[in-house]
Amino acid sequence: MATITKKELIDQISEKTKTKRIIVKRIVQAFLDDVIEELGQDNRLEFRDFGVFETKSRAARIAQNPKTLQRVQVPPKRTVKFKSGRLMKLRLREQDDKAIQNTGTDGSQQ
Repeated sequence: MATITKKELIDQISEKTKTKRIIVKRIVQAFLDDVIEELGQDNRLEFRDFGVFETKSRAARIAQNPKTLQRVQVPPKRTVKFKSGRLMKLRLREQDDKAIQNTGTDGSQQ
């Protein structure tokens, strides 16, 4: 499994669309800034077939430090939840099916 950086993604989009890298970079950054802004306002972002981003509130709780066993108060916080859409689920399922086909019954690669 590889890690793709924003720079690499911008380069891929620039190459595919034959658009200058700086223009793609501005568009991608504007998109990400708007996603952050909307989520910061507790708005739900739905991209059909890709997925849904929404904020979720976590209640305050008491946790325990595993090293000292001391109890600590954890304040409430908001997090972002992502639920994958239809096309993403389909693509992941296809990749799982290919991986299963390439693996023998004993778990070794064929």
